Amino acid sequence: MEIKRDIYLDRLIVRKHNSFVKVITGIRRCGKSYLLNTIFYNHLVAEGVDKEHIIKFAFDSADDLRLIGEDLTEIDADNRKVDPAKFMDYISSKISDDKMYYLLLDEVQKLGSFESVLNGYLRKSNMDIYVTGSNSKFLSSDILTEFEGRGDEVHVLPLSFSEFYSAYDGTKEEAFDDYMVYGGLPAVALMQTDEQKANYLITQIENVYLKDIVKRYNLNSDENISELLDIIASGISSLCNPKKLAATFRSEKKKSTISDVTVAKYISYYIDSFLVSIAKRYNVKGKKYIETPYKIYFEDLGLRNARLNFRQIEPTHIMENIIYNELRYRGYRVDVGVVESREKDKDGKEIRKQLEIDFVANQGSKRYYIQSAYDIPDNAKWEQETRSFDKTNDSFKKIVIVERSMKPRRDDKGYVTMGVKEFLLTDNSLEL
Repeated sequence: MEIKRDIYLDRLIVRKHNSFVKVITGIRRCGKSYLLNTIFYNHLVAEGVDKEHIIKFAFDSADDLRLIGEDLTEIDADNRKVDPAKFMDYISSKISDDKMYYLLLDEVQKLGSFESVLNGYLRKSNMDIYVTGSNSKFLSSDILTEFEGRGDEVHVLPLSFSEFYSAYDGTKEEAFDDYMVYGGLPAVALMQTDEQKANYLITQIENVYLKDIVKRYNLNSDENISELLDIIASGISSLCNPKKLAATFRSEKKKSTISDVTVAKYISYYIDSFLVSIAKRYNVKGKKYIETPYKIYFEDLGLRNARLNFRQIEPTHIMENIIYNELRYRGYRVDVGVVESREKDKDGKEIRKQLEIDFVANQGSKRYYIQSAYDIPDNAKWEQETRSFDKTNDSFKKIVIVERSMKPRRDDKGYVTMGVKEFLLTDNSLEL
């Protein structure tokens, strides 16, 4: 079964012929290669592009490497790169006219001097280039320098809930329960049993994702970086900072002397490997960022839950993480909002309070304030969730998302309440 990924296909389509290297990034196993070599390839063919003008090459394919006289087993054994001269000779042999050629390259980091090779192809007016890379060596933060400012990133997340549900055999309630536990890696979404899903995720987090980080950064072992990930996984959607995390680590691991500097460094490794993402705090009235504390969310909740052996399935925190990922999937830049207010205590003394808005979602001139509230049983809870909205003193749309299914509903202040499944399954839900 093919799971459509139209939002990413559209992002590739609008970048066609823009004189940049289109760089598809994302966590391992999120579907980058399938997006490029199947979905985008089929789009080009459907648009009438001659298949002879679409050059696909995977640098981790034994068959493809054999075409240029390279042997995959020798490259892996010697830990060397693919000879760029052999690759360029092959490409030259495939180009027979001045019409546009589409170059779709997978695992391009295995090509020697790939930056220079691809920058050279950019000088050709009939070459449109799309690449993916393994994020153990080819990270989002590297793109700024790899292509001398001529790289255009399309970041791919694991399946959104709407993508996941499109391939799910069951009700949306059942689908949401599974999505909260097993996340959205495409391979997991197509597995049939809970045992398969759990075993796959545990194996991937231990033997692929963490080992990638250890290898890239030449760490002596994966012990500390693994155990820190456990602590972060336990505290998703909670405010944290390196100092606090280091203190927690030392209290749980009595012999550890890990410093906040090391913790900050490890967090940067998780981010560059696309395991997690950080949402900084933004002072809504002061219009400035607050560096710490911040919130950490997982790009895939199945990996987060697998790291904890599926012991901590807290619906409130997981739902917040899902909403955060959905906003990013839709192309929003997402911060944690802070609204300061001055109030009087019981003694009449004026005090300053900081109220939190779970998410401030920005896209161009559009902004939305969003609260994730698993349940609102009474007016007291409603007032608690919307108090920060009251203090913003602006007219941007304000939304409360709850777990139970319900269509969007407005109160007398214009605040909107909607169910999380309605939010996730309706493309324009923020506009309703």
